Amino acid sequence: MSNDHRPPHTTNDAGIPIASDEHSLTVGPDGPILLQDHYLIQKMAQFNRERVPERVVHAKGSGAFGYFEVTADVSQWTKAAFLNTVGKRTPVVARFSTVAGEQGSADTVRDPRGFAVKFYTEEGNYDLVGNNTPIFFVRDPPKFSDFIHSQKRMGDTGMRSNNAQWDFWSLAPESLHQVAFLMSDRGTPRTYRHMNGYGSHTFMWVNAGGERFWVKYHFKTEQGIENFTDSEAAEMAKQDPDFHRRDLRESIANGDFPVWRLEMQIMPFEEAAAYRFNPFDLTKVWPHSDYPGITIGRLVLDRNPANFFAEIEQASFEPANMVPGIGPSPDKMLLGRLFSYPDAHRYRIGTNYLQLPVNRPQSPVHSYSQDGSMRYEHHGAQPVYAPNSYHGPQAAPEYAAEPTWSADGEFVRSAYSLHAEDDDFGQAGTLFRKTLSATDREHLISNIVGHMSQGVERHIQERAVALWHKVDANLGAGIARGIGLSGEAAPSGHNGTSGKRAKK
Repeated sequence: MSNDHRPPHTTNDAGIPIASDEHSLTVGPDGPILLQDHYLIQKMAQFNRERVPERVVHAKGSGAFGYFEVTADVSQWTKAAFLNTVGKRTPVVARFSTVAGEQGSADTVRDPRGFAVKFYTEEGNYDLVGNNTPIFFVRDPPKFSDFIHSQKRMGDTGMRSNNAQWDFWSLAPESLHQVAFLMSDRGTPRTYRHMNGYGSHTFMWVNAGGERFWVKYHFKTEQGIENFTDSEAAEMAKQDPDFHRRDLRESIANGDFPVWRLEMQIMPFEEAAAYRFNPFDLTKVWPHSDYPGITIGRLVLDRNPANFFAEIEQASFEPANMVPGIGPSPDKMLLGRLFSYPDAHRYRIGTNYLQLPVNRPQSPVHSYSQDGSMRYEHHGAQPVYAPNSYHGPQAAPEYAAEPTWSADGEFVRSAYSLHAEDDDFGQAGTLFRKTLSATDREHLISNIVGHMSQGVERHIQERAVALWHKVDANLGAGIARGIGLSGEAAPSGHNGTSGKRAKK
């Protein structure tokens, strides 16, 4: 057969080339199938929905279109095509959001903010789905839905409960680092333009020579960090519940385009195993003293949506959309999200959500998906199965090989780690003592006191204060005084230094 008649490469529905039409990704030839085999999950989930609601989380949001421009040569770390040339621009859509509130909730409430970017690359869609914090509340996906349930409305009353939030947080010490961010003024950003965005997870980059690196994404706002105080945020919620949505739209309409500088932390692949704490733990940051940020590009938003529902409400972002040269890491939360996000989209906006204009790749799609509700594009007389004898798409393992790492051992359900400095208190204590200013520390204590004073039962307050003492003695004492536990002594053995998790 001549090269002119070679069949196109098979892609998934995001336009990303896939490595095999026939074989799932397993631990060894006879090992278990890996949850990260996104193409297998996509094929099964799509097939289940061939015969044919507000987001569960991040329901209230805003977004805009723009571009990402490469400003530094990164070929030594990744072969991703959209990053291969200095000056290259890739179109993007970005969405910002609160987490717990519904569609009609106020923009300025205390909450983490979602920060999601879809890159329309020549190799398919690349989605980076993070928050305005570099960490998260939990490190293992079974706890995610429980965490969200604790932040949402209660089944009996239909109202949100501070008691439920602190009950969960005080029983999940790994959440303290993120709670410290949330209860600081970073939990009430002044606008979407005045906050950073993070990929949060650790990802893998692979260069053309097959060398692997662990990386973290940091989008640093060039507008500068600006936050509301707790009282300012509450007042703005009364005055204009859509303040963040309005600010983003008006700034772009007025030509004041928001810009973020992308800085990467890059860890050589081999250093992860001996690093002093688990570098794939989503509740921790990599200190910049160990891995300084390297500026590689800039994100610019310069166009408002013409139809908010069609272009922002129906926009879908999924961490599984990773182009050649970029892959996942052993971060358990990331591996769980590879399945949960696209499955949520299929439920919320339909089986063929990737055919909607805002989600459609700007590169060719050659998949074997067919039918299902609202399907519009199809491939005519192309075979609808693989393998086939009629020049249908064929996989390209040499082009789209999955980034990998080694794994072995018994099947376990454990938080056990071999890293010497894994604990749930140290980084939260460093944040309090070294990162926050004196004013920030005062606000953190007053914000926690105010939140814990609203309907939180005494035994939960006491349990939470005991944990804050482990983070920092002064922090714990300040919270205790604020909620009337000033007579309580700090738990023995804790004077503001970190305590390690018990290992079994």
